[in-house]
Amino acid sequence: MKKILISAVLILSAGLAAQQKTDKRTSYDFGSGFDFDFKDGYHFNIGGAVQPVYTYDKIGDAKATNQLRVNHAFFTLSGEAKKEKLGFMLQTDFSLTAPLLDAYVYYEPSEHFRTTGGQMKSPLNNREMTINEDRLSFTDRSLLSTTLSRTGREFGVFAEARIGKGNFKLVPQVAVTSGDGRNSFGANGRDADAGGIKYGGRLDLYPMGFFKDQKNLTVEDLYHEESLKMVVGGAFSYNRGASDAVGEGHGTFALYDAGKSVRYPDYRKLYIDLLMKYAGFSVLGEYGKTTARNLDGSFTDANATVMLQPQQISSYLMLGQSYNMQLGYVSKKGFGVDARYTIIEPEFGDYTGNILQKTNGYSFGLTKYFVGNALKLHLGYSNYDLGEALGHENRADLMLQVIF
Repeated sequence: MKKILISAVLILSAGLAAQQKTDKRTSYDFGSGFDFDFKDGYHFNIGGAVQPVYTYDKIGDAKATNQLRVNHAFFTLSGEAKKEKLGFMLQTDFSLTAPLLDAYVYYEPSEHFRTTGGQMKSPLNNREMTINEDRLSFTDRSLLSTTLSRTGREFGVFAEARIGKGNFKLVPQVAVTSGDGRNSFGANGRDADAGGIKYGGRLDLYPMGFFKDQKNLTVEDLYHEESLKMVVGGAFSYNRGASDAVGEGHGTFALYDAGKSVRYPDYRKLYIDLLMKYAGFSVLGEYGKTTARNLDGSFTDANATVMLQPQQISSYLMLGQSYNMQLGYVSKKGFGVDARYTIIEPEFGDYTGNILQKTNGYSFGLTKYFVGNALKLHLGYSNYDLGEALGHENRADLMLQVIF
C-alpha cells in the first residue's frame, strides 16, 4: 500500500512539474484551501482547519475544571489526475499524539464507482462517524459515536458504487480492513496485526436525490434544501478477532485457548441511521448494537486455568446498544440551534464488570455561521447521567472553527 501511495503521488507530481510553465491556475477560497490546476486535469489542494476550544467541566461533587485547548488542528493535502483516474488524500491532526488520520489512494474509473486503499474513515460505522470532524454540529461527537468508536479510521481496501436513475440513488459500500483501527500495525509500525481481518458493508438509500453538500456532508442543512432530502442507511461489520474494546486498537487485551495460545473474540457491529434535511431543518437518528461470539473454550489467563464466564466478555469489549437523536435548524442568516439526546445500554445490565456503562445525556448548541461552515462560533452545553457512582457531568464548550 505504501508503494501504491508513493506511485500515485509521483504520477501527480510529474504532471505538476510538466505543466509548471503552461496553463497553470492557482486559486484560494476561504474554507476550501489552495487549489493548483494544471493542463490535462492535474489538480492539487492544500488546506487545513483549527478548532480552539474553552471547556468548563464538572462531574458530580468533584471540583470543576477549566481548560483551553486545541480540539483539532488539521492539515490536508490531496490531489487527482483525471486522465489516470487516480487520486490521493493525506490528512493529519496535530492535536493528537499520533497525528496521521487519513492516507489513501483511490481509483475512480467513472462517477459511479470508486475503489480505495489505505487508511480512511470506515463506512462500517454509524452516520455521524462517517462525517468529518470539522463538519459536526457540536464540538464533539455523540455518546453513541464516542462509546462504540474512536476516530472511525481503519486500514484496508474499500469500494463504493452509485446506482440509480433520476433522484432515486442507491449507494452500496464494502470494506475489508485489518480490524485494528488506524495505525493498525502497532506503535512502531512493525508489530504484527492482532487477530484477524474485519469485513462488512453499508447500504444507503437516497429516495429523493443527494444532498447539496454531498461531497462535504454535514448534519445541519446549511444550504437550505428546497425539497425534502433524506438518506436511510445501515452498516454491519464482523471483526474476526478483536483485540480492543471497540475494535480500533492493537492488542490491548488477550484471551487464551486450551492449548495456551492467544485467541481473540469475534466482534460484530450493526448500525441503522436516518438523516433528513429540508429548508434549514435537519433530523439525525441512529441506532447501534454490538455483540460478541467465538467465546467457547476461552480462558482469561495464559496458563489456561481460568475459564471465561458468559458475561465476563463485557469486561473486554463494549457490548450493548445505543440510540442517538439530533434535531437542528439553521437560518438563512447563519444562526443555528441544535439539540441531541443519547442513550447507552450495556448488554448485561446486571453485571458489575461491564466496561460499557449505562449512560444517557443531552446536548444543546447555539452556532453562528459567518462564512458557511468555514468560519463559525459555537456555544454548547451537555449534561450526562454517569450513574450512581459518578453522578451527573455538566459541560460547557465555546469553540471557534476556521477552515483555511
